[in-house]
Amino acid sequence: MAETKKQQKLNAIILNLNSQDEKKVSKAIKSFEANGDSSVIRHLAERLLKTISEKNKTEIIELLSSLKDTSVKGELMAIIDDEKFLDIRQLILTSIWNTKIDFSGYVDEFVFIAIHGSFLEAIDCLTIIENLEGPFMEEDLLESESHLKNYMTSDTPKDEQRAVILSEIALKLKDFNEDVDDDEGFDLIME
Repeated sequence: MAETKKQQKLNAIILNLNSQDEKKVSKAIKSFEANGDSSVIRHLAERLLKTISEKNKTEIIELLSSLKDTSVKGELMAIIDDEKFLDIRQLILTSIWNTKIDFSGYVDEFVFIAIHGSFLEAIDCLTIIENLEGPFMEEDLLESESHLKNYMTSDTPKDEQRAVILSEIALKLKDFNEDVDDDEGFDLIME
């Protein structure tokens, strides 16, 4: 019964979030701070895709940036990986590096985005990676290394600015890798 009441309350908040009334949207965002859980993250992201006032957009980004509950990691990463949300991926990445949540288990995904995403996304990914605390899984670091090697050895033209960012990422990964294992394999990237 309590679960039903909570869900009814969340449904009412979601209804207000999708309103065209700026004040109702603001109220919904504030209500999510007090009553929300990780299930509301997707609703917030979907609202960012729609026409929304700058005030409400800022409120959503501030809410996402202030998250502390680690249960939201999976939801945020699912949004980042979903092509539907490509238009707001950079906003979500920015909010991730502002949170106090450690996303160390997703280092390889951030490296992939830094290589294949926009230049601003690459900068955000570098910032996220620089702030990761670990511990890191060896397979995640190996996958990250593989992404970088594939980029460096591919025939696609290299963007000089992105190359600087990726070099910074490679150095950071080398530091992470030293904590897990020896640093063989990163030599190819650094040459």
